[in-house]
Amino acid sequence: MSLLLAGQGADILTFPSAFTIPTGLAHWEVLLRARAIETQCYVVAAAQTGKHNEIRQTFGHAMVVDPWGAVVAQCHEGTDLCLAQIDHKYIDEVRHQIPVHRNRRHDLYSEIKRNCVS
Repeated sequence: MSLLLAGQGADILTFPSAFTIPTGLAHWEVLLRARAIETQCYVVAAAQTGKHNEIRQTFGHAMVVDPWGAVVAQCHEGTDLCLAQIDHKYIDEVRHQIPVHRNRRHDLYSEIKRNCVS
C-alpha cells in the first residue's frame, strides 16, 4: 500500500499503531525508517502508549522519519508530542539523488497495483 500511495504522488504517509513493548523495541523504528526510504516520503507515525490492562502494554514512541530514513522527531516514554518540519524541497532532492520511482520495474509491480486497487 505504501508503494502504491507513493506511486500516486504521496509525499507523506501516516501509520497509526499499537505495538507491544517487545515488538516495538525490536521493529518499530526500523520498519518506519524502511517505509520512508523505500517510498521516499515522510512517515508520520502515531503510536499508542501505556499499560492497558494486566497483560497488554504498548510501546509508544510516535515519530516522524524523513525520506532519507532519518528520525527527525520522536516521542519517548509516556504521553508526549513531537513536531517536525515537512520540507517538500528535500523530498525532491532525495528523489532526484536516487530515482527509485523512475527505476522501478513496473512490469513486475503491475500485479501488486492491480491487487491493491481491487
